[in-house]
Amino acid sequence: MSRLFGTDGVRGIANKELTPDLAYRLGWAGALVLSGENSHRPVILVGTDTRISCGMLESALVAGICAAGADAFIGGVIPTPGIAYLSRKYKCDAGVVISASHNSYEYNGIKFFSGSGYKLPDDTEERIEDLIQSYETGDFERPVGSGIGRRIEKKYASHDYAEHLKRRMSVDLSGLKIGLDCANGASAHIAPALFSDLGAEVCAIGIEPDGTNINDRCGSTHLDRLRQLVRRESCDIGIAFDGDADRMLAVDENGIEVDGDVIMAIIAHDMHEQGALRDDTLVVTVMSNLGLDIMARDIGLNLVKTKVGDRYVLEEMLRCGYNIGGEQSGHIILLDDATTGDGLLSALRLMRALVSHGQRLSDARHIMRVLPQVLRSARVPNDKKARALEDTDIMSLIGKMESQLQDCGRVLVRQSGTEPIIRVMIEGEDREQIAKMADQLTELIVSRYGA
Repeated sequence: MSRLFGTDGVRGIANKELTPDLAYRLGWAGALVLSGENSHRPVILVGTDTRISCGMLESALVAGICAAGADAFIGGVIPTPGIAYLSRKYKCDAGVVISASHNSYEYNGIKFFSGSGYKLPDDTEERIEDLIQSYETGDFERPVGSGIGRRIEKKYASHDYAEHLKRRMSVDLSGLKIGLDCANGASAHIAPALFSDLGAEVCAIGIEPDGTNINDRCGSTHLDRLRQLVRRESCDIGIAFDGDADRMLAVDENGIEVDGDVIMAIIAHDMHEQGALRDDTLVVTVMSNLGLDIMARDIGLNLVKTKVGDRYVLEEMLRCGYNIGGEQSGHIILLDDATTGDGLLSALRLMRALVSHGQRLSDARHIMRVLPQVLRSARVPNDKKARALEDTDIMSLIGKMESQLQDCGRVLVRQSGTEPIIRVMIEGEDREQIAKMADQLTELIVSRYGA
């Protein structure tokens, strides 16, 4: 059996790779492992996004949780960071989110949080996997009678989460007109009211989920509709979330995209000025733009880089005590206020920085110069990805390209942790040159290892 857990939980096509049977076993094994040796009846909080498969998978997952003797609190549709926060507030033993984040609707995923609101370390995920592997052959004592767990609705979960955001990141948005794209996902019924309650005039799209339109040409992975909205309605800023609202991107009043690197630069600079940036350090991944390195050097910040994946950013932040980090994709962790990336919280923190300086995003974004980056995706089966990255011809081509770019750019090729894809990123000063390089490298990878 190959490893179930990727860089962000268990993910796959719903009812094909991520089946109800697997969801049941994940609920059962997760409840046993995460409840530990507690003498009380364990409680696990469950939330979902808006995918058509969430009801099916939630039913199976909750059945597994109850079969292990744990109670399941049902939070309903709620952003992923809401489950991380409410797991602590409700004093649960663990939290689970059923979501495939930014992926299209046919995918789904199951992601666990500990009772303290953090993603699980590798060794805990391995213990869950070991239990699943021994499910058929193991001699497990099954609870019966009153020992069976119960399903308990938490009707005010999303309200409790929204109130928490207003308390932690209150900012007066009076006089501002804000465009929101909620990706037809988990933030659709929370974000518009949240920003309105803080005084903004809100124009929202992506707020009509039907089970199949999550992330469909909308949200943080498709900004065109938000750009059009901001220009048409003369908004001061546009903010886009992904399907589970753990990340966000923005556009300025002219419709120009502002990515996670620039957003982090703005927030980190504001924290630095307030004396709130711990060790004057920002934690990012190797995918972050070289312009961020230049900005950090110019204003006296330290930049620490990790492997791609918010879990690695978080690990470094916890290890060294840093309080802001994230990814270019808009997954930003504000560790003084949350235990995981939170798109809504990050958006409010960005607005706080802009309001405190009396700036528009079009002015604030010039804090860093963004060097051209070209991203390509080579579709490669999961079992061939490692071999592709060891191929001598592919490595040779990468070396030649790096020599051409010298110190003015770089080539980064990596496996996706959630999809059958090898991602190619090339950065440099000449967009036309790096686009040709990226196309050439992607074509070579696909020709040798493509599906």
